Amino acid sequence: MKKLLWYLLLFFIIYAIFTSPERTGDIFRAIGDIIVQAFSSLGGFYDSILDGR
Repeated sequence: MKKLLWYLLLFFIIYAIFTSPERTGDIFRAIGDIIVQAFSSLGGFYDSILDGR
């Protein structure tokens, strides 16, 4: 069952890319921005802990 869900997710991603490449690019860019912001915030948090603030 789990494998079927992965195949459905993969199929949906491929379908989304071919039907609307501009929108898909925007979505992936937004996801990338969220990941970068999360790591930046996490780095700032650990930096403040190590600095003793």
